[in-house]
Formats: sequence, C-alpha cells, structure tokens
Amino acid sequence: MNSLRKEFTTTTLVLIPVAIAINIAIGHTIYTLKLPFYLDSIGTILVGVLVGPWAGALTGLLSNLIWGFTGLNPVYAPFAAVAAIIGLCAGLATEAGLTNAWWKSILTGLVVGLIAAAVSAPISAYVFGGVTGSGNDALVAMFRSFGASVLPASFGQGALTDPVDKAISFLLVWLIVQALPLRFRARFPQAQAAKG
Repeated sequence: MNSLRKEFTTTTLVLIPVAIAINIAIGHTIYTLKLPFYLDSIGTILVGVLVGPWAGALTGLLSNLIWGFTGLNPVYAPFAAVAAIIGLCAGLATEAGLTNAWWKSILTGLVVGLIAAAVSAPISAYVFGGVTGSGNDALVAMFRSFGASVLPASFGQGALTDPVDKAISFLLVWLIVQALPLRFRARFPQAQAAKG
C-alpha cells in the first residue's frame, strides 16, 4: 500500500493524462501511416520509468481503453492488458537498474517486446484473426503463406516487430529522462534510478 501511495501523487496524476495523449497521438499517427511498428507505448514507459510499475500499468491500461472506446481505434481496447504489462515492466526494470544507461534501455526494450509479443499474439489471433489493420498485417500474411496457423503467425509477427518497437521506445524514454531538468525529475519517485 505504501508503494501505491508513493506512486500516485498529484504530480503523477497530472503526468498520466499527458502520457496517454502522447501514446495516442504518436501511436495513431504510426497506425494511420501503416508503418511496421507502433511507438504507442512511449508515454506508458515514461510513467513506468519515472514513477513506478503500478502507475505505468495504469497508464497503459487507460491509454488503450480510452483509445479504443472513444472510437479513435477500437482495435486497441482488447490490447489494454498488454499495454498495462508494458508499463509494469518499465517500472520494475527501472527499480532493478535496467533503464539507467542507453544500452540497458535498449536491451530492456527487446525483452519487454518479446513479453508483449507473447501476450498480444493470442489476442491478435483469436479476437482479430491475426489482422488488426496495422502495418504488420503483411507479416502475419507472410507467415500464414508459409503454412503457419493464425496463432504462430501472430506470434511470429510480434516476435519480429515488438522487440524493435519497444527497444526504440525505451531508448526514446531514456533520452527524454536525460533531458529533463533536475528539479523536474526530483518530483518523481524513480527518476533518479533512471538517470544515467
């Protein structure tokens, strides 16, 4: 309970909506352009890194639910649990000292990307038949043409794209944290652990 109280300060409650807006703005742009990655977790990772795992998880969860249920992109709502896991992982990785250097952030992103791929594949396969309308649908089709069923094809697509996507996202968050003024960073419980 102390951990939750420490994470959910007034500053955090102001940061979470900003992070949700970042997720939706960047993610929607990438989705619309049909690029083969997402970059829709930058705000979630930022909150996880600066504040902690529970605030990161809540940010991811709310981002996808808001994004999906407002009609901007209904595809995102079923992936809310995946987004929450990404935020949770970002916070836990920072607590473990795995985001305080650029190369650690990239490696952490690769691992979190594999976790995201494993969790999202069944959702993609069973809710959408492997076709979500993103730029990655061509990879699912490619794996299907090789004879893979929809679940392995969905996981194959995720295993190829999610680690790269999350590595880029974690690196961008590391760069953002390094650029934040010391006085601003001091407002967040995990900011010092994330500073290189």
